[in-house]
Parts: sequence; C-alpha cells; structure tokens
Amino acid sequence: MDKTVTTFANVKKQEGFALLITLSVLTVLIALTTVLLSYFEKVQEDAADTTALIQSNVYYSDVTAIFDRFEKKKSLFSRLYQFPVPLLTEDGRFELLLQCSALSNGVNVNWLAMESQKDMQAQYNFAQTVFDSIAQEYTLEDASRLQEMLLQEIGGKEAYTKNTTRLGQKNGIVSYRQFAQIIDRYQFEVDDMKANTIPWKKYFTFSSNAKVIDAEYSSAELLSLLFDIDIQSIKEWQATLQEEGTPKVSLESFVKTSGGDYLGRKKMIADKIFLEESQCTVTYKSTERQYHFRFEYINGGAKNFEFYGNN
Repeated sequence: MDKTVTTFANVKKQEGFALLITLSVLTVLIALTTVLLSYFEKVQEDAADTTALIQSNVYYSDVTAIFDRFEKKKSLFSRLYQFPVPLLTEDGRFELLLQCSALSNGVNVNWLAMESQKDMQAQYNFAQTVFDSIAQEYTLEDASRLQEMLLQEIGGKEAYTKNTTRLGQKNGIVSYRQFAQIIDRYQFEVDDMKANTIPWKKYFTFSSNAKVIDAEYSSAELLSLLFDIDIQSIKEWQATLQEEGTPKVSLESFVKTSGGDYLGRKKMIADKIFLEESQCTVTYKSTERQYHFRFEYINGGAKNFEFYGNN
C-alpha cells in the first residue's frame, strides 16, 4: 500500500514537473516568435526603405532631366512656385507630388554674422531687424541666447565671409534641418516651446547661396517688414498674381504705389533678375508608404539631394 501511494505521488510530481517544463518551453517559444516577428517586420521595413531610396534616385534623375529641357526657366519655376504639380495614374499605382520654392526667398540667416562687413551692412541690419521682430512678436524667452547659438553655429561674426561655399564652410548654417537642430537645443536649454511654433521659413532662408532676397517670391510677412507695408495689402496683391486673366502688377510698382521704399532696398533684392536658384520636394508612395526627398536646382544644375525616408 505504501509503495503504491509513493508511486502515485511520484507520478504526480513527474507530471507536474513535465507540465512546468512544457509551460516554460512555450513561454520561451512565444517570446522567441515575438522577437523573430519583430526582426522580420524590421527587415521588411528596411527592404521597403531600400526600394524607396532606389525609386527616389530614379525620380530625382527624371525630374531634373525635365528641368534641364526647359529653356525658359522663369516661366517653369514661376508656375511651380505658385502651385504644386501632382502626377498620378488612373489606377492609383503611381502617385508623385512635385513642389518647388525659390531658394533665396528669405533673409539668409548667415547675414546675422556679417556686422563687420562693410559691403553687407544693409543685409546685416535687415537680418537683425527680422530676428528682433520675430523675437518680439512671439515673445521668445531668451532671444539673445538663441542668437548667440546661431552665431556659434555660423562661426561668429568674423568667420562667415562672402567667399565661403557649402563645401568649404565649416560652421555656417546651410540647411533648415541644421537650423531646426539649433532651435531644438535652444528649447531644451531655455525651456521655451514657443520657438518651435515660429514659421521660420517665412522669414529666413538656409543656404549659403543666398546673396540677395528673391523678393518676388517672398512671403507676405517678410515683404511687410522689408518695405513697411500693411501685410493684408500685400496678401491681396499676391492673390492677384495667381488669378488668370488679371493684369499683373510688378513688385516694384506695387511697393511704390503703396508708399514703400523700393529703391532703398534695391541693393539686397534680386529686382528684375530671375535667380535660377530653387529648392524642390518630391513626395511619392512606395509599398503603401509615403516618402519624400529634396534637392536644390541652381543655375541649371541639381545638387544637395536629401532622402527623408518614410513619413
């Protein structure tokens, strides 16, 4: 009797132990499966990104080739500056959106470091005016600290010269991405979240190529500061430029009739010269994901391609 009881108890213990092992193994298998699935999804995502990158290079080549074929660049880009161009097939298998803007349609942020350059005093003074106006309008917590950080990135007031280039320039601000990183650092240091709500692109441009302002394509906000004209009047004038069949009034004529000082600002604007300096963004779908890339098109040549990956 005792042996029977002992054997039964041993069997129960063995079954319980086996069950424990089975549950442990299942737990491990489940965990391993989860990990493998995550790796698989990551591989799929990486493969999709690789495919999208290849597509972006093809689209980049195709779009810039089309630009090259146009002899009248002003006619082409003036239209692209006003309206994005969608390209798509009826079955929806191909979708692409092309958007362009004038590369020099704002104040070159690097002008903030040109105080000591005599031939750039007008540019420096206006850049400072724009920065101070933004700081006041958006009540920045520590505008002086933000400007100090910008000057450090540019290389100080003595380091940025008119002869610097995108490749040779070590510290200048040459892209919005670079500028945005400075804003992020400022926000973290000063705890000023307002800095990230400011539409900086309406006022500044972030390219070492910007020597003058392509004012014909500038925002109403910037033109208001540039010529001291009511912003609503500027917006109404800009609206007439997009209306078909409406006589177009030039920027110079509009400013003069509105009481603005066009001649006083003529040194720092492109005036009647069309600057072949554009920045374009192409947005497209690949494997049901949306991607985009950017590039600059300057004087008939494409450069500074940047792939931004999955949105």
